[in-house]
Amino acid sequence: MKKHRKIYFCITALLLMILLAGCTGSKDEEAHQPSNQASAVQSDEKHTEPEESTKIRKDEAEPTKAANNTSSAEEKSKEDNVLAAYSSEKIEYARVWLQLGPNQEIDELNVRHIAAGEPINSNDDTSASYPENVTQLAGSRLVDGSVTYHGNGDGTIHVYNVPLRWDSADDIEKGVMREVTESIIKNRKTVYVDTGDDEKIKRLIDIMMIH
Repeated sequence: MKKHRKIYFCITALLLMILLAGCTGSKDEEAHQPSNQASAVQSDEKHTEPEESTKIRKDEAEPTKAANNTSSAEEKSKEDNVLAAYSSEKIEYARVWLQLGPNQEIDELNVRHIAAGEPINSNDDTSASYPENVTQLAGSRLVDGSVTYHGNGDGTIHVYNVPLRWDSADDIEKGVMREVTESIIKNRKTVYVDTGDDEKIKRLIDIMMIH
């Protein structure tokens, strides 16, 4: 009987030791928890700092970008002002000659308007007539050539291949002029007009003579 009591006592003591050890481990874990949380907070702060730094650098870059945009807008405005004093019609005449004029080294740009229904060759009664209003551009000399066109109002023009000077009607067989002028109408070309160089356009406007 005494032997059983001794065994029971040993088992009880062993259980108490295990319980005590478990409590001590829990306290140690609780003691370490705040330290781990503090480490996590510090880690978050370290990760946050580069983002804030990047944001500051981005904010510092914004004024420079805005300044560049402002500068570009001012430069464009200056370019636009080169032609601001001129009418859209004069700008169109100059652009057409700059793109299609046979000779760019002219001392005078003459502009003449021809109404629809006018004969293509005004010196021949058999000539076909223009189906629309046209504008004829020419230099002061015959060698400068000419450009005859109708503006479509959408950035394109109809170009008529009309000579600046016709041969005498006496030198042309009867009925030939009709065929030639009708062919000019049939073979007119649609051309897109480029904006061109503002300084060159200004020079042409300055030597322009509108009749």
